[in-house]
Amino acid sequence: MAFQNLKKTLLTIFKWILICVLIGVLSGSASALFLVSLEWVTQFRIQHDWLIWLLPLGGLLVGFSYHYWGESVVKGNNLLLEEYETPKKVIPFKMAPLVLLGTLLTHFFGGSAGREGTAVQMGGAIADQFTKLFNLDNTERRVLIILGISAGFASVFGTPLAGAIFALEVLYFSKINIKSTLLSLLVAYAAYFTVEFWQVKHTHYNIPVVPEISLTTLSYVILIGLLSGFAALLFSRSTHFWGSLFSKNIKYPPLRPFIGGIVLSIVLAGFGLTKFSGLGVPVIVDSFTNANPWYDFLLKILFTGFTLGAGFKGGEVTPLFFVGATLGSALSLVIPLPIAFLAGLGFVAVFSGATHTPIACTIMGMELFGIQPGLFIAIACLIAYFSSGSVGIYKSQIVKGAKYKLYQKWL
Repeated sequence: MAFQNLKKTLLTIFKWILICVLIGVLSGSASALFLVSLEWVTQFRIQHDWLIWLLPLGGLLVGFSYHYWGESVVKGNNLLLEEYETPKKVIPFKMAPLVLLGTLLTHFFGGSAGREGTAVQMGGAIADQFTKLFNLDNTERRVLIILGISAGFASVFGTPLAGAIFALEVLYFSKINIKSTLLSLLVAYAAYFTVEFWQVKHTHYNIPVVPEISLTTLSYVILIGLLSGFAALLFSRSTHFWGSLFSKNIKYPPLRPFIGGIVLSIVLAGFGLTKFSGLGVPVIVDSFTNANPWYDFLLKILFTGFTLGAGFKGGEVTPLFFVGATLGSALSLVIPLPIAFLAGLGFVAVFSGATHTPIACTIMGMELFGIQPGLFIAIACLIAYFSSGSVGIYKSQIVKGAKYKLYQKWL
């Protein structure tokens, strides 16, 4: 009997290690393909800036593809969260190619969007296919969804530890145990090293000077956290507002990104605002050394909220990095702290507020910027988390704990 139990345990361990490796390799490879393709379409658009005038055509293609082939997966990241909380049916694999194509079209024609949502959805769709292959029950399906989110996030940003924690924290550690935690870590590193194997590089950021700990510095960090939380709130509400406005007033879904594309192309190209197209990584990098105009973060919120609300595809996280970094950079004009330090704090704090994931964002900040500013990063992320309101970028995300009590009982 003891031997049989040992054999069963070993087989279970082997099964989950195999699943993690498979999901990590497949999701990491999908992210590597996505990152290379995204870089190519971005550079092509920059070299042919007239393409932005064809953004309505890109919107029409995205709209048609989801209306006729992707209605069951149009919820994107929210579908992953819903299936985790209340498992119903396996996420269709078509989510992966549809979001990949939709995101590349969005960026090719100059929409303002990110990439995290794409990688997470590809990871989630790939992971959930193992439900039938290994005949898993609903409890085990939840683990698969965690693994898909973890693999997608870790591979697209090159932050495996943050990716593993993000997958757990975005679900508010609900129904989480030591098994899912260890597996999330394993799959995150498997996906991360897969991208490394394909020799796909991630953007590097640097905070060369970290100020000494003092009451003055801590006061400024708290202020950055508060402002980042308000920016996160504005970003989330903006995205939801535009989504509701388009869905209420334009009943035929493919027309939403088409009409949205017309408005975006006229404004972005007509007013010379193309730096807000796409990811905006060059602007993010520049914000660590040069002060941005105070309104840059507001315009990125506006254009990204409008792009995603209209029905274009892509993620929200890199635009959140843009918003936070440019906000911190602009504040360097009035706050006597190093510009890279302020940009770095905003970079992760706005993300924390918009996703309700202060732990993952703190870890991400230390993975990106080093251990030295870790205390300041943690404070900024925590303050932004509490000051960003009860609704984040994911409508289906369940907010519990101290933040839930703060907003439901006291505010």
